[in-house]
Amino acid sequence: MTTSPLESAGLRPRVDKALSAFLAGQRAHLLEIDPALAEVADAVSAFVLGGGKRLRPAFAYWGFRGAGGTDSDEVVTAVSALELVQASALIHDDLMDRSDTRRGEPSVHRRFELLHRAEGWRGTATGFGGSAAVLLGDLAMVWSDELLHTSGMGLAELARARPVFDRMRTEVTVGQYLDVHTQATGNTSLERAGKVARFKSAKYTVERPLLLGAALAGGGPEIFASYAAFGLPLGEAFQMRDDVLGVFGDPAQTGKPAGDDLREGKRTYLVASALAALDEAGRGELDGSLGDPLLDDAGVERLRAIIRDCGALAATESRIDALNGEALSALEQAPIDDEARAVLFALAAAATRRSV
Repeated sequence: MTTSPLESAGLRPRVDKALSAFLAGQRAHLLEIDPALAEVADAVSAFVLGGGKRLRPAFAYWGFRGAGGTDSDEVVTAVSALELVQASALIHDDLMDRSDTRRGEPSVHRRFELLHRAEGWRGTATGFGGSAAVLLGDLAMVWSDELLHTSGMGLAELARARPVFDRMRTEVTVGQYLDVHTQATGNTSLERAGKVARFKSAKYTVERPLLLGAALAGGGPEIFASYAAFGLPLGEAFQMRDDVLGVFGDPAQTGKPAGDDLREGKRTYLVASALAALDEAGRGELDGSLGDPLLDDAGVERLRAIIRDCGALAATESRIDALNGEALSALEQAPIDDEARAVLFALAAAATRRSV
């Protein structure tokens, strides 16, 4: 049986072990402050440890190895910090999108709404849940920084990594804002959809993790340039695959209700492609239904048909293939270790040909 690239070097269980140990320590610290914080610690731990492919730590780790770095528990701990950045982004994203579920479980804001109702507390459950999600997302981002700088990596390695890590966290945050801004303004251009995808997800999913690994290893300018040429198009392809799944994915596999992206009005590359291809009547129907939280299953099916029949789905799949080809060509030429190159090829396939 073929080993998943996410399991190479035993990485996934090692990442989970590092995260579990860190979160256990944080739980103990929170309980010293107040017993009410047990629910905060448990919610963050459940979110971080309850699922996820560990794709970002994998790209960072193999970026490190490809740049000449030597395996250690310390570097695994350092790259595990990316999972806390991911948790922060997803907790906030679910709140902004008013998503009910994540990975088949209640989203964080819904979890705290349920807690409020169960305890019969004052005020509104919705307000409490939203406030809790903002704060827990912020806490996960704060903890990402703490996990990186307490990983055991040397001061020189951390000093090289810090600018990459800081820039990545800025990019994902402003990318989230651009997503909200694009929905509010109704910008339907392919250029804008591509920019949102690039900064909200693409850069911090592949490119920045690779560069973080290269920085930890002390890689030179050629390594950085090669990783950027590989990572950015691959990250964009990853986000486009995610957008396709957000409209056409199976809820049993994605863990989110069917058509959620349509109800949320996300102006993705897929949707922008459809709006560019449709006639005036088709554009009016699609644009008029996007962002309708009451869109029923029949409405979702109708919008799916519009997107598929106008050729937007095929165009997006073609774009995913083109970006993937660009990325793989850059990886083939990268001056990196052959073992790392092979794993990165496999990770690229896992990122863009997934079904969940």
